[in-house]
Amino acid sequence: MLTRRSVLAAAAVPKIKFQNAVDQPVLKKELFTSPVVIASIELMKSGSHYFVRVRSKDGAVGIADAHSSVMASAYPILLKRVKLTFAGKDARNLEDLQREAYLAQSNYKWQGLPFWVSHAVIEIAILDMLGKTVNKPLGALFGDVIRKTVPVYRASGNRGNSPEAEIAYLQKIVGETGAGAIKFRLGARMMYNDASTKRDLAMIPLTRKTFGDKFAIYADANGSYDVPMAIKIGRVMEEQKLGFFEEPATFDYYDDTKAIADALKIPIALGEEEMSLRNFRRIIETGTAQVIQPDLLYFGGLIRSIKVARMAAAAGLDCTPHMSGGGLGFLYIAHFASVVPNVGAHQEYKGEDDNLPVHSDTSSLKSEKGMLTVPIGPGLGVTLGPDFLAKAKPVTA
Repeated sequence: MLTRRSVLAAAAVPKIKFQNAVDQPVLKKELFTSPVVIASIELMKSGSHYFVRVRSKDGAVGIADAHSSVMASAYPILLKRVKLTFAGKDARNLEDLQREAYLAQSNYKWQGLPFWVSHAVIEIAILDMLGKTVNKPLGALFGDVIRKTVPVYRASGNRGNSPEAEIAYLQKIVGETGAGAIKFRLGARMMYNDASTKRDLAMIPLTRKTFGDKFAIYADANGSYDVPMAIKIGRVMEEQKLGFFEEPATFDYYDDTKAIADALKIPIALGEEEMSLRNFRRIIETGTAQVIQPDLLYFGGLIRSIKVARMAAAAGLDCTPHMSGGGLGFLYIAHFASVVPNVGAHQEYKGEDDNLPVHSDTSSLKSEKGMLTVPIGPGLGVTLGPDFLAKAKPVTA
């Protein structure tokens, strides 16, 4: 049975609004009065961390931390297929360069996690350099900064432990950060069985009982269910007033996810695995999901993700980005949330979980009473530790 929300998402929004959301420029080129030519792009490795360092001909330097676990395998794609488009070009034309990178060497045939993760870290390093060029924080390169602090949620990656053990872990990470929301895992990851279902049915009411009626609770199934089981679990989530149900079915089984969305009242969240602007448009137009979740690194960076957020806004939906890996992912989300109106109530925070030495003069980079202060220094507004940088070595194909 179609719900009113899915019908509205599919039919009420003029198609031109979705196209305008994609076509409208994101980067404010008018901030730059002269070319910012990219003199060099380096992929570096320090310890287990990969990062990109970009320099302009005028001496500005931008640095972005990569999704290191992906980059350990994907680095030849960055060096041989993505980097070549950007080197020597005017960074003010970043959006045009992104299109060129997609087409160069038939890279559209290579698109997927290795390509877009490589693209993302180069984009963010260039944005960091551009922010330093005009002495503005990253968010201000896209529009008016509307948030200086961001409410956060903490997520657990645990499966298979007892409900009581998981509750104890959730209490621990909330206690460390004062987070006002949590997200826990359901199912058995792309499958379910009797043991996982028993755990799920115990966990959902236990989280509500433990954290109280006013606490925001989200849950992620990572594609574990078929339609009947997702609806069964979703009903329990509705009874306990959970905030959203993430990836209830296999992520690219769009018809299954839409059937689940149509049967339930709880918002369905989807998008972590998406690589295509067109697929995001389809998800939004058809009412397949109500919380739109591009991963800022998996999806290729902030500019493409802001286009998704604009499409979601046209349909009256939240765009709450997904965070993969550790490193500076929480910082990228904070800058995204600083300028995107429809990011939802809470953003994922993993800043306590990483050993990357990073400092900001304008933010502790920690969740304080459940709020993360967005750095207001130029670019990303952070610096990496000098010892970390001194130990860094260039990565070659």
